[in-house]
Amino acid sequence: MSVPDPRAADPRPLTARSVALSLLLGAHPARLSPAQLTRAGEHFGVPAATLRVALTRAIASGDLERADGDYVLGERLVERQHRQDEGVLDAETTWDGDWEMAVVVVAGRTGPERAALRQTLVRARLAELREGTWMRPANLRRSSPVGDELVVRTFHARPDGPADELAAELWDLASLAREGHALLSTLEGTHEPAARLRAASDVVRHLADDPLLPRELLPADWPGPRLRAAYADYRAELRDLAIA
Repeated sequence: MSVPDPRAADPRPLTARSVALSLLLGAHPARLSPAQLTRAGEHFGVPAATLRVALTRAIASGDLERADGDYVLGERLVERQHRQDEGVLDAETTWDGDWEMAVVVVAGRTGPERAALRQTLVRARLAELREGTWMRPANLRRSSPVGDELVVRTFHARPDGPADELAAELWDLASLAREGHALLSTLEGTHEPAARLRAASDVVRHLADDPLLPRELLPADWPGPRLRAAYADYRAELRDLAIA
């Protein structure tokens, strides 16, 4: 698995929309006033008029809503923030060796139905052992990762064999570690505001894909805790600017 080097020059523009959504996704509660967002836009080089157009379009698309004059996340992004927060805060508990197993028990579903279920299981940080069988260590603070028991049955199990070998089969941990270290280097070495926001956004996306495995199953020098600490420091910077 080839991982691009995040330290290379990034051609992506930091748009007014991405500035606004990134700030709201990182804010708790996810609520910012027009004045706060305007101040944020100025800090990241986005003119007020450009930001207002982006906010209007974000509301039209359902990504944002208005509440008592403030801007809040729309329903789709609320779910995204929940997954993001799980990765950033690390939902790990003490692991007793059990694994979650989700088995698809209904055949003949349509392509879109299969794709939607697959997305649900991936978002729940499960990995596919073989077709229709998904697993992960049972170390997260949550209930069953899927809601439709007519389609998926969930169990707890203790597989035979070394747990670390099973984890390495389910996830490419070496590639995830390399990417995490590169992102950490980028965030820590970036100082220009717009580039720093982009780097922080990349860190959050990486953490959203972190399988959140027990420490016993992770490679040495796993970058997850350092990435979470670096992003927490960045959020503190935004709070100091009174824009988050």
